[in-house]
Amino acid sequence: MSTSLDSGPLPQAPATALRQRLAELRGPSAAPHPLDARALAALAANPGCKRRALLDGAGVDKAALARALGSPATFGQSQFAFMRGNAFEARVKADGGTELLRLLGVADPHGAVVPDLTAAGPEGRAARTALALREATGAGAWTLLDHPMLALEVAGSPAYLEPDAVVVHPDGRWTVVEIKSFPMVDGSADASKVGAAARQAAVYVLALERVAALTKDASVDHSVLLVCPKDFSNLPTASAVDVRKQLSVTRRQLARLTRVEEIASALPDGVCFDVESCSSGELASAVESVPSTYAPECLSACELAFHCRERARTAGAVESLGRAVRGELGGLTGVAEVLSAARGEWGDPADPTVAALRRAARLRAEALGAGALGTQAPGTAAREDAVAGRGTA
Repeated sequence: MSTSLDSGPLPQAPATALRQRLAELRGPSAAPHPLDARALAALAANPGCKRRALLDGAGVDKAALARALGSPATFGQSQFAFMRGNAFEARVKADGGTELLRLLGVADPHGAVVPDLTAAGPEGRAARTALALREATGAGAWTLLDHPMLALEVAGSPAYLEPDAVVVHPDGRWTVVEIKSFPMVDGSADASKVGAAARQAAVYVLALERVAALTKDASVDHSVLLVCPKDFSNLPTASAVDVRKQLSVTRRQLARLTRVEEIASALPDGVCFDVESCSSGELASAVESVPSTYAPECLSACELAFHCRERARTAGAVESLGRAVRGELGGLTGVAEVLSAARGEWGDPADPTVAALRRAARLRAEALGAGALGTQAPGTAAREDAVAGRGTA
């Protein structure tokens, strides 16, 4: 069967078309910003936010975008902490990782294999890591993979993740190693920091399970090894952290993410997030074209949180009060709506949410001795309105 030369171009493969579309959104002059495990854990914590899913999937530098919008992020690791963390990790992995292997209980750390994972690009390194894991499992010996590269599909877009280390046991178990510079005092560390490390490690475990599923006799340990400085010294100590709960939550939340191509297909023509070629007005319009799901927790996890918070406040959205309040308010989506319902000016009294708001407003008015919200002293109405809105959570 012959093929006509003027029949038009062959259709692009879906993956190629998606990469081209994401490059257009990112801008011709912008290199893709890598999606690391910390960002992926934050994305999984708010799977309903299409804005973050699209920007992370397209590799947009959200910190640069936030600066261009006039709402720069104020969180991040200090340069001193970054250098201290690198120095501590270098100490733990010195001499072929003998100290790290001792913490794992390896009798002869010097006999462990440390394969070379060098390859071209993240795809090449991920393929080389998968091959090294299979070879190590088949060899049945202790193997230390220093900064392996793992691949994980997120909302239809590939993400490449780089844990501090992965150790292959002689029995075929794979253990993720997380090296942190916060101290472990008397065998315990700050609970919030351990929790963040566990959520990050759960992403690595999830990516490793994809490789283990294709490897004979391999299994991924659901307890990761957390290595920290002992007490207030620079000596390393370790503790096993069970991440099964975090793994279950991460797996479920990532499965809920809308695929990136679906979000991109709904955007208006000409949308671009290139901070070099677009004005602040154009960037603001582009960002607003993608639906977001803001919550106060975003302030510690997303570079665009301050921009989204300002927009949520301007729109009077109840999301700005937190997920718990949003869940309690049911179909009421605006703060003005909530306050009107609490005052008895709007809403169906048979609605349980409206009834609860009015009951809460009456109780607060009685407690303050005002008798009714409308007879309060000047200047207190706004404060009590806010209390009435929060009190239903």
